[in-house]
Amino acid sequence: MDFCAIDFETATFDRHSACELGICVVQDSKIVETKTWLIKPPSFPYFSQRNIDVHGILPDDVKDAPTFEDIWYEVEEMMYGTLMIAHNASFDANVLRGCLDYYGMFTPKLNYLCSIQLAKKSWNYLPRYGLKHLAEYHQIKFNHHRAGDDAEVCAKISLLAFEKLF
Repeated sequence: MDFCAIDFETATFDRHSACELGICVVQDSKIVETKTWLIKPPSFPYFSQRNIDVHGILPDDVKDAPTFEDIWYEVEEMMYGTLMIAHNASFDANVLRGCLDYYGMFTPKLNYLCSIQLAKKSWNYLPRYGLKHLAEYHQIKFNHHRAGDDAEVCAKISLLAFEKLF
């Protein structure tokens, strides 16, 4: 199974305000690469306090970071032609589309799955399906709400779900 798991953190409630992106590439059902980018969002230096409370990323952390436009071609190369999986995939797909739209860039057709839905089908007896709860259930340690860690845990949970379902 080949796919890439992604996770965005945002600076504000605007879908184009990505401040961190993590991608975990899976080939032949093995994690081969995980990469994280801090991103300077268009709202810089403004960050919503509520968002900071979730991920802990501060404006100072991204002051010298590239914009989404600057990293897109590297990101696209990692994602090109593969299935995208994200935990709450509609959010991450909307952030990706929002960033591409904001910079006037071509939006490729996105083929994606939601790892929450995979988890619900695989472990329908669990009381909760948040990434943190699934990681605890599967004894996976990680730094929650940091994009690279979240993407890698999403990939691991998805691989476990695929094993169970297929």
